Amino acid sequence: MKEWNKKNALWMVLYAVLYAVATAIVCVTGTITPILFVCYQTTAGILLSGVVISAYRKIKAPGVPACLAVGMILLFLIIQDAAAWHVIPIIVIAVIAEAVRAIAKYTWNGDVVATAIMSFSTFGYYGQIWFNRDYTYECAIEEMPAGYADSLMAASPAWALAIVVIAGVVLSMLISKVTAKLFKLEK
Repeated sequence: MKEWNKKNALWMVLYAVLYAVATAIVCVTGTITPILFVCYQTTAGILLSGVVISAYRKIKAPGVPACLAVGMILLFLIIQDAAAWHVIPIIVIAVIAEAVRAIAKYTWNGDVVATAIMSFSTFGYYGQIWFNRDYTYECAIEEMPAGYADSLMAASPAWALAIVVIAGVVLSMLISKVTAKLFKLEK
């Protein structure tokens, strides 16, 4: 296992920034159409997993998920959206991802599973579709074009959550493998 050093810390800053930027892009895709908002986890699995697995494989030391979470929390603070339902899930997910990495002794398989877990970092944001439907509907009416809220509700039946979660996990794992091949990451 690698230890933290100045070089790893600089790499971590880059990965945290990339992670926050990629997450912002995932968030923006949801404004394009309600279907993309419902499929948020699949988009996150595609756009975030390459950054996360690269960070994990570059820095095989404890704390990488926490650093990625701090990057996200700083983004939330910058955009003035650091609500508890954003911040608490990212902290919990980072702790779970770190536990998985530690139990797996920072191996490839543990990092792939932890990558899939970290792709859920903003579940507190889009999980509202299924767990706080009235709030989501009200926000969509206030913030989105006419008809978006009704389309969002129609496109997000309860059974869609399971499909989106499974697709997101599978895509995250596939993107991890593709990233490893493209960037010759150590397995």
